[in-house]
Amino acid sequence: MNPTPTGTAPAPAATGTPPIPTATGTPLTPVAAAEGLEHLLGPADPADARARDLADAREVFPQADIDALDSIGLARHYVPAEHGGLLRDYPATAAMIRAVAARDLTAAIAHGKTFLGAVSVWVGGSAEQAARVAERVSAGVPVSWGLTERGHGSDLVAGEVTAYPAGDRVRLDGEKWLINNATRGGLVTVLARTDPAGGPRGFGLFLLDRRTAGDAYRPLPKVRTLGIRGADISGFTLDGVLLDPVADRVGGPGSGLETVMRSLQLTRTLCATLSLGAADHGLAEAAHFATGRRLYGRSLLDLPAASRTLAECYADHLLHEAFATFATRAIHTLPGELGVLAPAVKYLVPVGTEQLLTRLRRLLGARAWLRDVRGTDVAPGAGVFQKIERDHRIVSLFDGNTVVNLNSLVSQFPLLSRAHRTTRPTDEGLLRAAELTAPLPPADPARLRLMPTKGAGLLHDLPAAVTELAELAVQRPGLVPAAASARLLADRVRDLLVDIAGQPIVPPDVPAYAFELARRLTWALAGAAAVRLWLGSHADVTRDTLGPDSLWEDGRWLHAALDRVHTRLTAGHRPTAEEERALEETYAALTGELLHQSAEFRFPSLLHIRRAEAL
Repeated sequence: MNPTPTGTAPAPAATGTPPIPTATGTPLTPVAAAEGLEHLLGPADPADARARDLADAREVFPQADIDALDSIGLARHYVPAEHGGLLRDYPATAAMIRAVAARDLTAAIAHGKTFLGAVSVWVGGSAEQAARVAERVSAGVPVSWGLTERGHGSDLVAGEVTAYPAGDRVRLDGEKWLINNATRGGLVTVLARTDPAGGPRGFGLFLLDRRTAGDAYRPLPKVRTLGIRGADISGFTLDGVLLDPVADRVGGPGSGLETVMRSLQLTRTLCATLSLGAADHGLAEAAHFATGRRLYGRSLLDLPAASRTLAECYADHLLHEAFATFATRAIHTLPGELGVLAPAVKYLVPVGTEQLLTRLRRLLGARAWLRDVRGTDVAPGAGVFQKIERDHRIVSLFDGNTVVNLNSLVSQFPLLSRAHRTTRPTDEGLLRAAELTAPLPPADPARLRLMPTKGAGLLHDLPAAVTELAELAVQRPGLVPAAASARLLADRVRDLLVDIAGQPIVPPDVPAYAFELARRLTWALAGAAAVRLWLGSHADVTRDTLGPDSLWEDGRWLHAALDRVHTRLTAGHRPTAEEERALEETYAALTGELLHQSAEFRFPSLLHIRRAEAL
């Protein structure tokens, strides 16, 4: 049995198979959600890996995987509880998407796209629209999100698809391109120009049911892609689709762009879970290779450079997980700040995971490129790393590419500069987001804001968090390295905010250096999230709740995560000799824990999540 799920999901569960466990009225924890899904999908079968490899080569849609996910009711977790679904806790749904992505990104993206297509209705739709979409999604009907166009890409304001009055109806005309589930989707939400002049209030969002659109909706041919080769990525042409101007319009007149931007705060946050799943899979493959590979008469892990590479990649992954986890919980507790958190997470986690997978590919050497070799095993379809890396490259592109997300942060520089001229107390919602065992209040999309008017709470909180960590280090000497690194982070963030305040912003002629400041801002936010997350949760670590003591004790994962932040936040960062000795001990502990998690069929995570093989 492979130590990581490398095969496809099993065939659809038999009729009567129970859905993912959930207590009525009680949110699932991320651990219970992921393990429940793993239990129902079952251990990976090498034969499935061969079938997936063949399907990928032939660019065949992973229908068996999708059927399996539908049979266990995953789609119901895309529907908020207030609309009859099972989505009460966004971190739980994120954990399930991550578990699917750790098996196969193509299936995770193809199935999870339904949430992206439906989310605008949860954010801006009427109760009747929400009920209509909830019923179809719960029945397994795919939903597509028609945003981008061939000639405009991420420039949504330039969109040419029109929705103009036609008697008592509204008529949609034009083409959308590079749309996921464009052919399979039974429902489609379409962003269309309602005012020839365009502008922020010149677009509407419309809910299109293909059962009534007929031949006026025509899917375009499949677009061939480097990764996720089997996914349904194409587009569609609208030629006189007639809709009800009230019943089929999501939100008020001219609110289309605003609804999309608020919805993207949710989807961009959850996109990070796809990257976490890809890294889960990649790290497990690397751990499997490293434990069996011998070079120059000794184990690969006895080579300092190889061991450090593996440990640093694991530390990157834990930092990504901490930031994404905080942001996902913030959907419930700090929705007014998702305007800064969502683009930061959507930039940092996919880009960081791309870099992580690149480093692991170099560690694996030739085997990272081979389809039929895994470690020392030779079998058709056994080598999956090349597919993981190919598939993951698309994650940084959809729902706003890297430049779009950095530009979103740049546009907030004036607001952040004003907000951070004075201090403010730490928000209770921020503390709740960082306390992983604390229950979450219901999510309320109405509280989403396009801009965080009070600035970034994580940066306001950082000096207080650093002081709190320093006080703990007085009593617990093992925390001294992490506390010192956190103090350095606070100093560098203070300098960063000064640089941001001095940066003139004149859209659209934004200077290149502003994007570098935005990139550094994402790492500052990630580091601040890691510090607060450790402080809020370290006291609750047990084997039944949070992750292993070896990661949380003495702030080991935090120490390593902050080291990874410093390497990106400050050019030429080099630890002192004393700091490097402490880091060597920290990274050695991380390497041991990664190998232990892999051997026990657990996710490489801050949480104790078992794979199907261990259940």
